[in-house]
Amino acid sequence: MIHTVRRPPQHRFSVRDILAGLSVALVLIPQSMAYAELAGMPGHYGLYAGAVPSIAAAFFASSPYLQTGPVATTSLLTFGALVPLAAPGSGEYVALAALLALVVGAMRVAVGLLKAGWVSYLMSSPMLNGFMSGAAVLIVASQLPGALGSGAPDAGVLARAVWTLGHPAAWEPRSAGLAGVTVLFIVGGRKIHSLVPGVLLAAVVGMVYSVVTDYPGATIGHIPTGLPPFSLHLPWRQLPTLVLPGTVIALVGFSEAASISRMFASEDRQRWNANREFLSQGVANLASGLSGGFPVGGSFARSSLARFSGAQSRWTGLVSGTAVLLFLPFAGVLAPLPRAVLAGIVISAVWNLFRPRALMALWYLSRPQALVGWSTFVLTLALAPHVEHAVLLGILIAGAVHLLREIQIDVVTHREGDTLHVEPKGVLWFSSAPALEDAIITQLARERGVTRVVIHCGGLGRIDLTGAWSLSQMLEDIRSADIRIDMQGVPAHARRVLHAVGEEPA
Repeated sequence: MIHTVRRPPQHRFSVRDILAGLSVALVLIPQSMAYAELAGMPGHYGLYAGAVPSIAAAFFASSPYLQTGPVATTSLLTFGALVPLAAPGSGEYVALAALLALVVGAMRVAVGLLKAGWVSYLMSSPMLNGFMSGAAVLIVASQLPGALGSGAPDAGVLARAVWTLGHPAAWEPRSAGLAGVTVLFIVGGRKIHSLVPGVLLAAVVGMVYSVVTDYPGATIGHIPTGLPPFSLHLPWRQLPTLVLPGTVIALVGFSEAASISRMFASEDRQRWNANREFLSQGVANLASGLSGGFPVGGSFARSSLARFSGAQSRWTGLVSGTAVLLFLPFAGVLAPLPRAVLAGIVISAVWNLFRPRALMALWYLSRPQALVGWSTFVLTLALAPHVEHAVLLGILIAGAVHLLREIQIDVVTHREGDTLHVEPKGVLWFSSAPALEDAIITQLARERGVTRVVIHCGGLGRIDLTGAWSLSQMLEDIRSADIRIDMQGVPAHARRVLHAVGEEPA
C-alpha cells in the first residue's frame, strides 16, 4: 500500500493547488457528463455544471478541499423534480433544470446569509441513511439498461431494471463488458490508492475501444463546443412548482458537502464554517443556473482526490473549474465515448451509498429510529421518481418519533417504610406531566400508609415552564392529603423554572 504524506492546508494558493485542481478536472470531465445523463440532461451540460460553479464556489468556500459540481444524489433529485414537467433531454427540461439550480442556489445563499447553517443538522442520521440507501438502489437501477445495452421498454426505474435483469438475451455483450471494465478500473483503483484516476482511465479506454473497433452501441455523439450559454431566458412561470423540490435539494444535497467538510476539518483539527459552506454552495448553484447547468453539490470522491493530491487552499476548485472551462472548445473529442462507460462511472460512484449494515444496526440499537430509517428507504423506492416526497415524509416520521419519545416519560417507584421514592426519566413538559401525575397517584392509591414522597429529578433531561406548573399543581394536591413532598437531584437548569412556580427543591 502506498502512503502519502500530507501537510496541513495553508489556505494560500500554491503550486500544489494547481496540480490538485488539474487532477480533479481530469476526473470531473467524464464524471460530470455521467451525472448529467443521470439527471436527464444531455451529457455536455454536465461540463457546464462542472466549470463555472466550481470557479464561483472557490471564492466563498470554508473547506480547502471541498470540490463542487455534479453529484449523484442531487442529480437523482433533479430528475425526480423535473420528469413530471417535461421530457428528459428536451429544451424545456434543460431550461427547467437551470431554473431549479437558481432556486437551490437562492435557498442556500439565504441560509448562509442568515447564518442558519444549523439547519444542516435537522435531518436525522437514520433518515439520511434510509434515503441514501434507497437513492443508491434507484441510481444503480436507472443505469442497468444502459450498462448492459438492453432496450428496456418505457416504464418506471425499477421496472426497467427488473426487465433488464430478467432478459439476459437482450444484453449487448460489448456494452456490458465496457461497463464492467469501468467499474473494475474505478473500484480497483480506489483499493490501490486514492490517487489512481480510475474514472479517467475508464473513459480513455472506452473511447479508444469505441474508435478502434467501430463500437456499434450508444455513444455520447455530437457535443456542442464553446462557452456555456449564459442566459436568464427561463420558464419563470414554473417557479412556484420548483420551490418545494428546490428546498429539498438545497438541504439534502448540502448534507454531503457538510459531512465532507466536517470530516476533513476534524482530521486536520481545524474549524469549518457551515454558513460559509452554505453560501459557497448557493453561489455555485446560482452560477450553474445562469450558465445553463443544473443543481450541483459537493463531491466526496473529488474532494478526497483534491486532498490526497496535495490541495492547500480552496483555490483548487478554481483551478479545476477553469480547466473544464478551457476544455469546452475541445469537448468534441468525447463524442465516441460509450454511454455504457458513463453508466459504469455512475454505478461505481454510488454503490457505497447503499448502507444495509447501518440500517440493520438501527434495529438492534433503537427500534423507533429503525422505523425512521427503513420507512424512508421503502418510501424512496415506492415514490420514485418523486424521491423528494420520500425525504419530506422521512423528516415527518423522524419528527413524529421524536415527539412520541418526548410525550412518554418513564417512572420507576419503590417504597422504603412510609416513604415512596419516585424516579421519573425523560422530559417533563405539558404533554408528559400527566403521565408523571398518574404514576404517583396510582402508587399512592396502592401503597397505604405513605406519609412522604421523594421525587428524584436527576433523570429529567429538561423541565419546561408548563411542565413545572403542572408538577406544582400535582404536588399541591398531594400535600393537601397531609403527605410531605421532597424533590432531590434537581438539575441546575430546572431550578429557575421551579422557583418561578413557587417550588423550592432541596
